[in-house]
Amino acid sequence: MRLVSAEQVLWPDGSLSGGWVAVEGGQIARVGRGAPTEPADRHTALLSPGFVDIHCHGGGGHSFATLDPDEVSSAAMAHHLAGTSTVMASLVSAAPDTLLAQVRALAPLVRGRMIAGIHLEGPWLNPTRRGAHDPAVLRHPDPAEIDAVLEAGAGSICMVTIAPELPGSLDAIRRLVGAGVVVAVGHTDADADQLRAAVDAGAEVVTHLCNAMRPIHHRDPGPVIAALGDPRLTLELIVDGVHLHDDVVDLLHRSSRARMVLISDAMAAAAAEDGRYALGSMEVDVVDGVARSVDTGSIAGSTLTLGRAVRRAVGAGLAPEDALVAATSDPARTLGLDAGKITVGGRADLVGLDADLETRLVVRAGEVLLDT
Repeated sequence: MRLVSAEQVLWPDGSLSGGWVAVEGGQIARVGRGAPTEPADRHTALLSPGFVDIHCHGGGGHSFATLDPDEVSSAAMAHHLAGTSTVMASLVSAAPDTLLAQVRALAPLVRGRMIAGIHLEGPWLNPTRRGAHDPAVLRHPDPAEIDAVLEAGAGSICMVTIAPELPGSLDAIRRLVGAGVVVAVGHTDADADQLRAAVDAGAEVVTHLCNAMRPIHHRDPGPVIAALGDPRLTLELIVDGVHLHDDVVDLLHRSSRARMVLISDAMAAAAAEDGRYALGSMEVDVVDGVARSVDTGSIAGSTLTLGRAVRRAVGAGLAPEDALVAATSDPARTLGLDAGKITVGGRADLVGLDADLETRLVVRAGEVLLDT
């Protein structure tokens, strides 16, 4: 496939208008607004950059928390086929030796671009807000362990989620930021002042805003209100109708002044069947597409793909271009990834959508993965 035209193309400035994209050798060779001067190989209602998921634990029945590279590749490919051309491999909390082994196993796949990087969601989280994380492996941040994990990752660790109220967390944030890692705050019982202290120390992201954190109270605003008011923060949202009500999504988007990014927080059951799965060391039952911990009944990740999240966000009131930016260029910018925009010379990662925002065409690095 060499040339794709569309009634609307999502351009790097976030606008939508008619146009076309020419692909050569896995890269975007030319782009133009309006109708192409040569016949298009494919026409679609809307053409977007490939989606960028910066928080994803697995998919297609497979998990990233494994030492098997084939399983990691299968999990990533499940999302690639659904239009997410750039996937961050997220790991849940684990014992020290297990975490190091997982990071070492994933690092070569980052270098091979099967996955974009590693996100550590824990183990430095607050047990009070643990969600589906195993409380037995949660711990306070330790400088020696942080250094060991960074060494094991060899530059592949892109983001770490940490609870800023834990002893040693602010020093850990500074240590991670100094190593070039983006720090997110999450699974936290922090109050508003503790959230702001974390941002002052260098934190830039809030992990799945509202979920697994102290809720809003009119006399104790907590981290949610503080995050909405701080322009230094990017806010992750899981828009699946389970983690957040659609009215809350609309409110958060308007309140954040478009600083939100869509994530899947997908576990292995994304793009797969209902059933019993593992999320780290925890067992999870998936019923009607909703994942819950067998032990506690708490929500345990999602079964989302970002294409579904975009459709749900538009249904919640976001303009299509805002939802698409939140699934492409904004998450890429958050982690400094070279992705999420249709630009000449960039990798040819494209998603064609129909009028109902259903994914009909997926191109990754110039290779057609889906065409229906």
